Amino acid sequence: MEHTNIKTLGALKASGYTYKSIKEELRSNLIELKKAKQDTFTGVHGYEKTVIPQLERAILSKHNINLLGLRGQAKTRLARQMVNLLDEYIPVVAGSEINDDPLQPISRFAKELIVAQGDETPITWLHRSERFAEKLATPDVTVADIIGDIDPIKAANLKLSYADDRVIHYGMIPRANRCIFVINELPDLQARIQVALFNILQEGDIQIRGFKLRFDLDMQFVFTANPEDYTNRGSIITPLKDRIGSQILTHYPESIEIAKTITQQEAKLEENQAKNIYVPELAKDILEQIGFEARESEFVDVKSGVSARLSISAYENLMSTAELRMLASGEANTTVRLSDFMGIIPAINGKIELVYEGEQEGAASVAENLINDAIKSLFPDYFPAIEKLVRKQDSTPYDEIIKWFIEGTDFELANDLTNKEYQVQLDYIQPLSDLLTKYQPNLDAKDLNFFKEFVLWSLVTHKKLSKVALDEGYGFTDTFESFIDGI
Repeated sequence: MEHTNIKTLGALKASGYTYKSIKEELRSNLIELKKAKQDTFTGVHGYEKTVIPQLERAILSKHNINLLGLRGQAKTRLARQMVNLLDEYIPVVAGSEINDDPLQPISRFAKELIVAQGDETPITWLHRSERFAEKLATPDVTVADIIGDIDPIKAANLKLSYADDRVIHYGMIPRANRCIFVINELPDLQARIQVALFNILQEGDIQIRGFKLRFDLDMQFVFTANPEDYTNRGSIITPLKDRIGSQILTHYPESIEIAKTITQQEAKLEENQAKNIYVPELAKDILEQIGFEARESEFVDVKSGVSARLSISAYENLMSTAELRMLASGEANTTVRLSDFMGIIPAINGKIELVYEGEQEGAASVAENLINDAIKSLFPDYFPAIEKLVRKQDSTPYDEIIKWFIEGTDFELANDLTNKEYQVQLDYIQPLSDLLTKYQPNLDAKDLNFFKEFVLWSLVTHKKLSKVALDEGYGFTDTFESFIDGI
């Protein structure tokens, strides 16, 4: 209801306003959206047939909700988007600390004000954007923080005894009356604090320092939790789980296309980067494949999860790596190169938890292995698979390239090559151009150089060539020469 020009209780009654609980608001507005064939949760990709229908069912059932999933699975985003299902404005008794509804007041302040002023009781309007409260559960959270406590300063100022309920200072939950209240990482909340939520969830009443307050709190609770927390740091106590109506499992993107959509939506790029740096589609695919490889890696603690933020941060780093080269060369534009992926290693390091074997391997080494694994996984989508063992008399599509390296001189790709120098250097390997002409004849000219480098790196990951890190770039040689140099 949007009669925001109404300023008194009498005018509100005359307008025909009727009280509606927050769960009824969410339910009725969701029904209207579904009837209008409109999306309920936007900007959350990959959940259209899994998580979102379950969430809609929970809202229709007027349940409190627990979103259970690993980190970086948009749990908090889903909770925040529920605000869009609220009425745009609701009336509130002016001056109320706990958003009292004028027709259903619950606080002593609001009740006494209405008795004293009747239809002249002042009314204010609360926008839905202000009806969202969020608390990260940490071990230091107290009952006073979330429910309330006696305020001795208020008692002294008002000259009241501690037996008077007007000395109470309300915590976060009463102050979020008629709001969506989110508690993130619920298992981190101490068990005794979880116990304090029992009656709020079931009966809506709270108790503060011996005051038995029959507050019929009107709230929509949404909890988020990581299943690994149940064993690592704490657990959701069974009686509390029993009082949460719906527990919904979230998940990571199930395809590269969905993952790319999320990354492109969430990555924060500067206008100069987006305008002047061309990113081949294959580069975006490799970037997303790194996350998929990490979730399967023996070096990564998969129980901890590999957040979607890995791809987002890595994409931002990738663009910055290309931009840095562009600035150094003084060129107006550039294209992402495969060697630029070495610039995303810091982003990967910060987003994965390593098991013991991974720690022994080293974070940077694991990150580089993930990049190589992603390249190796995607290569057969574009070129014939590189066989590990080949009979001597058999030929492969890559023989001429390998032969070029055996017969040719050392080949280097410096990081600071200009666009023209980079192209000339790659064009120097004629068998590489021939391979692309045969197997990728319709390739966009802008993608040509990236694909050439992609083939070289793939031959390295299959141990057909060797890659050597130089001070300012990489060198490629045949494996025998690399072996001799090692000796």
